[in-house]
Amino acid sequence: MNFTQTLTSALATGQIDASSIDPTVNSPAVASGAFSYMWLLLALPLFGAALLLIGGKRTDKWGPYFAIAMSCGAFIVGAIMYLKMLGLPADDRPVNLHIWDWVIVGNFQAPLGMQLDQLSIVFVLLITFVGSLIHIYSLGYMKHDPEKRKFFAYLNLFVAAMLLLVTADNYLLLYVGWEGVGLASYLLIGFWMYKNSAAVAAKKAFVVNRVGDVGLSIAIMLMFVTFGSVTFPGVLDNVSGANQTTTTWIGLMLLLAACGKSAQFPLQSWLLDAMEGPTPVSALIHAATMVTAGVYLIVRSGPIFDAAPTARTAVIIVGAITLMFGAIIGCAKDDIKKALAGSTMSQIGYMILAAGLGPVGYVFAIFHLVTHGFFKANMFLGAGSVMHGMNDQLDMRRFGALRKVMVITFITFSCGWLAIMGVPPFAGFYSKDKIIEAAFGVNWVAGAVALLGAGITAFYMTRLWTMTFTGKSRWTDDNKHPHESSSVMWIPMAILAFLSVVGGFMLAGAIETWLAPVTGFEETQLHVSSLVMEAASLALVILGATIAYLQYRRDVPLVAPQHVSALTVAARNDLYGDAFNEEVFMRPGQWLTRSLVFFDNRGIDGLVNGIAAAFGGLSGRMRRIQTGFARSYALSMLGGAVLVVAALILVRM
Repeated sequence: MNFTQTLTSALATGQIDASSIDPTVNSPAVASGAFSYMWLLLALPLFGAALLLIGGKRTDKWGPYFAIAMSCGAFIVGAIMYLKMLGLPADDRPVNLHIWDWVIVGNFQAPLGMQLDQLSIVFVLLITFVGSLIHIYSLGYMKHDPEKRKFFAYLNLFVAAMLLLVTADNYLLLYVGWEGVGLASYLLIGFWMYKNSAAVAAKKAFVVNRVGDVGLSIAIMLMFVTFGSVTFPGVLDNVSGANQTTTTWIGLMLLLAACGKSAQFPLQSWLLDAMEGPTPVSALIHAATMVTAGVYLIVRSGPIFDAAPTARTAVIIVGAITLMFGAIIGCAKDDIKKALAGSTMSQIGYMILAAGLGPVGYVFAIFHLVTHGFFKANMFLGAGSVMHGMNDQLDMRRFGALRKVMVITFITFSCGWLAIMGVPPFAGFYSKDKIIEAAFGVNWVAGAVALLGAGITAFYMTRLWTMTFTGKSRWTDDNKHPHESSSVMWIPMAILAFLSVVGGFMLAGAIETWLAPVTGFEETQLHVSSLVMEAASLALVILGATIAYLQYRRDVPLVAPQHVSALTVAARNDLYGDAFNEEVFMRPGQWLTRSLVFFDNRGIDGLVNGIAAAFGGLSGRMRRIQTGFARSYALSMLGGAVLVVAALILVRM
């Protein structure tokens, strides 16, 4: 069914109001000049991954350096595109590059093309810049790993898939990048597959993400049925005229997809287990890039959620719940990476909540996404540096006083710590406080949750910082001589620390102007001044940080206390996310599977086999009649004739 036929059918059934359809689609301009080379964004890291995987061990020596060059090359291409955009009027900045016709079915076409606009270029720069720094960091972190070349190939593959996701010009191609990111994350999380925990974590991430992916596939199907198109202009420019029920379902399915990829409630359980992968993976996937894909999807699909208030409300609820879930879990974790993972879950919740606010919050969601990429990647790399100097120790109860022996790591990590708490003038202050203000302007409950989350964030991050870097040393016999990491590891940390300090100030105000032509922007309507909101937020931050510091600055037990509150027990068990999934989804699924197998074996197969057995038995009994003796046949014929004659006589009588 082509677009015209679909549109005619929708008009006849009342799905679309004819008066509300804009006959023109605001398509981006055709790429020319430097923009015609935007395909290099994908080609460079994809070529790096292919060469290292196909080349095998022959590329062991120079392969990692080549992968770094490909990632840095993609960043340079993205930076050139950004500079070219700066010189264009706002309306002329979106450009589209048609590569070839990918899917052609009847009159339906899904092109393979790339789109760059103000929103996608922000993601391109973040992915390639932070990704390149993590590539460089990995040179030191994975120095002695025998499969280092393969690790760098997977990093390149991930960067390529993520870039395809954010530069695709239609939802179907976005779905390809979406699945590519899932594949790369599976390979990276399970990179140390000889560890059972890593293999299990990779499978868990893969399965949980597939649940969300089903939502995205259903959303794309609904788009095609409703609009006859899966391109961004074809869907988003006509969504205002679609039936609200349809748009609500599309929005809910997109939210389900975002929940899977961004580890939001109720699909958040995979993120903490994913820390089994190498620490650079945690920084790349779970801080700066992959988990932000859900935020990108919602913001890119903003017109859908604007036309579906129910779906938008669901986004706010999911973001608020996950914000609190992650914060509470982070308060009880002694594993430094899992504490940071809980923090990631919570901070992505802030972004999802902001995206659910509509045009008031779209810009701030992306703003916080960028600053979070700086300070969270910085802290994950800092955690990796601590592990590197402490013989891969993860338990913060075995750290303490590391500020004296790991000075650079301490300083850089402290910048990220202050940034995530929202202490001025660090990056998080500018982005997170804007989300809190926007939330209060739309819904005071959402605002209260966001404000409370700021206080809890200060508590668990100060707890992590204090247990790791202050107090007395609690090192084990294996870690008597912790040491600072090499320059190839701390230089990327220093760059990210610098951006954690100044990134928010540099982007404040400018990012609203930059993104508004794509995302739209509305001023927040507050009943109190911004200074009052900032003061309240800062007061809660100071309170949370003070409580944590006073509690953990002295002697910390080497073994976690067992006599604790029910909330602490729940937080240590990830708020029973796994138990919930097992009881609500896994066990009923197993029961359903066993029931279907039983029905198939005893019902369908039993019926077929029973009929076959009946005919077999009948034929076997009939074969016994056939003896092969002529006298027996003659006797049978005589007996039959006698019976016939007797029957005739009886009838005549």
